[in-house]
Amino acid sequence: MPATGSGELAVDRLPAAGAPLEVVLMEDARFGAGTGDGPRRPHRHDYHELIWTRSGTGHHLIDGEVITVEPDTITLIGRGQVHVFARAAAIHGAVVRFGDELLFGDRAAGAKPGWLLGGRASRTIQVPPSDVARLESVIASLATETRRPADGSSLELQRHFLSVLLLWMERWYDAARTRRRDADDADVQLYRRFVDVLERDFARHAATGHYADELRVPAAALSRALTSVRGRGTKELITDRRMLEAARLLRFTDLSVGEVAFRAGFADQLYFSRAFKRRTGEAPVAYRKRARGGAAARPGA
Repeated sequence: MPATGSGELAVDRLPAAGAPLEVVLMEDARFGAGTGDGPRRPHRHDYHELIWTRSGTGHHLIDGEVITVEPDTITLIGRGQVHVFARAAAIHGAVVRFGDELLFGDRAAGAKPGWLLGGRASRTIQVPPSDVARLESVIASLATETRRPADGSSLELQRHFLSVLLLWMERWYDAARTRRRDADDADVQLYRRFVDVLERDFARHAATGHYADELRVPAAALSRALTSVRGRGTKELITDRRMLEAARLLRFTDLSVGEVAFRAGFADQLYFSRAFKRRTGEAPVAYRKRARGGAAARPGA
């Protein structure tokens, strides 16, 4: 959708109403210089994005880094990164955009590999030729689900197909990593272990020491590793996960604000409401109404 925002750097957002997911199929798509669609400007993503490229040429910029378009690859762009498709021609593939809410489903099922989207740098993952056909089949199924009228199964099916994509990407990433160790590999592996513990314990434990103890590393070393990978320390990531859970429950359930606060790990509803408003700019009830397509809008909008 068109980028919106104040200042020189635009912010691109997903539609407010409905499930936070969008799939765009690309057939002979062209962007940037020489395509007749005018100059393209960098924009900050308020969502995560997967760009599947079956074929085509060109390059894009992610946080200023030049990323060359390569056939049979998926480029991951995390929420908050600045992106522009500077130039591209004859692109065939798809773009999958989704909000944080879809990264986590049934807590008992374990953490999803959303950690792939958390690094400071973008990641481009090579898709094995033998897996291209089934990858495109899942993307097509996901696109179909986003276009049909929503029903009681829509959200879980969308989350299921997205989880399949992320799990496959994790497999392909790990297979490549065994052949080429990245400089930040130790920090990345510690971050992945942290995500597993965080997903299990965020609603019960807010203390950073708990996570350091569970991972058997000094608290300072854990925070340094997380900052290296995510740009945020242990405490910030714990708070991020709790607020994500609260936002997901407000958007997709009819639980009271007090029940949402409790499930997200806050014992005091008033404290939660104040913290949520500091984080999002909206009180929980106003956020719920806006996220569901109601009349409430952001302050100052």
